[in-house]
Amino acid sequence: MTDQVPQHIDKEKIFIVNRSEIEGRLDPEFYRPSIATLEKHIRSLATHKLKDYILYMAGGATPKKTEADKYYSDSVSGIPFLRVQNLQTNGELSLDDCVYINKDTHNGLLQRSQVTEGDLLVKITGVGRMAIASVAPKGFVGNTNQHMVVIKTGDADISKYLARYLNLDIIERIASRHSTGGTRPALDYPSLKNIPIIEGIDFSIIDEAISIKQQKEQQAEDILNSIDDYLLGVLGIILPETNTQILKDRFFTSNFSDIKGRLDPFYYQPQYKVIDEIIDKSLNKCTLGDVIFSLNNGIEVRNYVESGYRYLRVTDMGKHELNDSSVKYINITEIPNRIKLNENCILVSRSGSLGLISEVNKSMLDFVLSSHIFKVELNSQLIHPKYAVEILRSRICQNQIFRNNNGGIIPEIQQNALKSIKIPLPSLEKQQEIVDYIANIRNQAKTLQKEGKNLLEQAKQKVEQMIIGQ
Repeated sequence: MTDQVPQHIDKEKIFIVNRSEIEGRLDPEFYRPSIATLEKHIRSLATHKLKDYILYMAGGATPKKTEADKYYSDSVSGIPFLRVQNLQTNGELSLDDCVYINKDTHNGLLQRSQVTEGDLLVKITGVGRMAIASVAPKGFVGNTNQHMVVIKTGDADISKYLARYLNLDIIERIASRHSTGGTRPALDYPSLKNIPIIEGIDFSIIDEAISIKQQKEQQAEDILNSIDDYLLGVLGIILPETNTQILKDRFFTSNFSDIKGRLDPFYYQPQYKVIDEIIDKSLNKCTLGDVIFSLNNGIEVRNYVESGYRYLRVTDMGKHELNDSSVKYINITEIPNRIKLNENCILVSRSGSLGLISEVNKSMLDFVLSSHIFKVELNSQLIHPKYAVEILRSRICQNQIFRNNNGGIIPEIQQNALKSIKIPLPSLEKQQEIVDYIANIRNQAKTLQKEGKNLLEQAKQKVEQMIIGQ
């Protein structure tokens, strides 16, 4: 009876719902006319529900990080352990920043949530977009946590169709409509299984857009990868090629006089010694400790809230920029002074994914750092913060950070080890020149990425309009 609302009132803000239309939920957002009408239309076109394609469905669990040696492993011998950030709206899995569990955990504790080629993976809990869906690629073997489900459809093509469908914005709106919860929304199994499925949609326009988007992203990645060569070149640093597949590059000896407290062979690999020698020959060099005012790691927080201070975790730190796909907030009275950010700071991952470096801009001054991230406050009279970011991302510094890892299954670097990282230090004028040149490269890459993203969004909108217009 929405016609009882005066015509001048926005029907999306004030509306009337008949008692007969109440579906067991009393939250007004569920009955907003635009989403209620959309779902009614989609259900009128649908011939199936998601449950009709499910041969098997299960959610996983997250093994205790405090017992890492028992459950987790590395990328060489471990099994990929998928999290929400590994899902993508293009239907493909991203294994960047992937965590790994050992085979005993995969075949024991998490046996029910094993993921294999052609399986459909769907996000069911967490803030942000709901029901993001991806398909396990050919030959894939992995596992998943409790924030998504693995669905075995028995056919990779069916899984791919369902992923394309679930990743449409109009279907995501329906999935989010049926989610419950406050700080951590969740889509329960009955609601997930009840999502209406329209068959026979032609997704070729989306497939073509994804292909073009991937090409543009590869071009952007190639441009970004050129930064390292430029940076080392302008600093006059030439690194020799090494090949660990060649026997002579895998076996080496070290003099007893070279042993510096560590006895693991990894630390004394020839490639690290070469980097030391190259930097030592630089006219201008120093250690990171020479150019910083302070070095502190953040705080450990486990309870998240719907709004408050943004809590920055290692999983939010990307290779080139921050990842905003799974933002977390915490409730604290004020940010501790020792980790309060300013624009002379940079961020360095302390454990987990080592070697992630982020600059701090004005939008991040109220962020709170997790205990796995270092706040590095720089002396701007000696080093430009953006130059510090770029040099620490370079091969010569990444190799040093990786070398100084003193963790086991979960890599970790201590404060003194980070301070000991050697860096070339040209004049501030030269640093600014380098920063400006690299900024131009990054802008070119962002333009390509944005073009690809816009093409895909336009393709999705065309498909959605064809569906809504039916």
